[in-house]
Amino acid sequence: MGKIQIMGLGAGDLEQLPYGVYSRLLAAEFVHLRTKEHPVVENLKAAGVQFESFDAVYESKDNFDDVYRQIADYLLEKAKTQDLIYAVPGHPLVAEDSVKHLLQNQAGIEVEIVGGKSFIDDFFQAVAIDPIEGFQLLDGLSFHQDQLSLGSHLIIMQVFNEFVASDVKLKLMEKYPDEHQVALVDAAGTKLQKVTWCPLYEMDRLEGVHNLLSLYVPPLQLDERTKSFELTQAYMDAIVDKDVWVQSQTHESLLPYLKEECEEVAEAIQNDDTDNLIEELGDILLQVLYHASFGEREGFFTMEDVLETLNRKLRRRHPHVFDGVKADTIEEIDKMWQAIKAKEKGNSDETR
Repeated sequence: MGKIQIMGLGAGDLEQLPYGVYSRLLAAEFVHLRTKEHPVVENLKAAGVQFESFDAVYESKDNFDDVYRQIADYLLEKAKTQDLIYAVPGHPLVAEDSVKHLLQNQAGIEVEIVGGKSFIDDFFQAVAIDPIEGFQLLDGLSFHQDQLSLGSHLIIMQVFNEFVASDVKLKLMEKYPDEHQVALVDAAGTKLQKVTWCPLYEMDRLEGVHNLLSLYVPPLQLDERTKSFELTQAYMDAIVDKDVWVQSQTHESLLPYLKEECEEVAEAIQNDDTDNLIEELGDILLQVLYHASFGEREGFFTMEDVLETLNRKLRRRHPHVFDGVKADTIEEIDKMWQAIKAKEKGNSDETR
């Protein structure tokens, strides 16, 4: 049985390719490339390195995951009888799903990560930030706005054309101000490096394809994170620490306020008043936070306990969403819910 050695081609120019990796590539009899669309490939070709790429696979599949699985399956099958060298852009362990599939193989094929250099160091240098302050690295093709940590430096990879940039922009504008200054960083660390700062709403004005383009989004200051639950919790912590009225409340004293807010939500719905409904739903959330703060002060429970209980219940009571259970009608869902709740009650009785 063979072995697969995986090497990273670096983030761009030949100067960014580690010498040890370059030496192994030059000495290789044959190299499998995830893609030949990389600046270093021309240098390898000029040096006489023999290779094949998987670029044709991208054209034959509808999504990237299928592409990476097919590449991995092909390499694993071939590695049953011979040693292979597989080269990918950047570093093999940075945003390389085909490498993940190879590492997780069940065929017992040995996989060795030889090394490489990712674009991350050069990217940080291009925008002059220190990663110790905290950062997120996300894929422009698959991230969701709920993943965003607004207080961290944000790098979004694979923003390689106007279509992807437009999708990324719309997701970011759910959380960030439209005028928030962001940077488009192209070919970080290479002789062609270009850093373009612009307001968030203008970031999708791209022409052509930019294979080495990533987006940098600076963190928001605390008071600017108005669309995050993180800011709500930070404000509540400060209020609970200093507000004597909040400190004096109990579950019983807060109950009339909760009832009042529920009535005002009902009134806003009856009046079809969307703006007021938004505000009143926020007021109900505030009551939840008040009750959680009292529970924490008394040592009964925390907001994290409330969230954990809710999240476990959401997961447990929706097997038709998360576990593939068939329930297509309201009647089927109701029957399933009743069975789940009866089981929960039975388990609860058993532990009393």
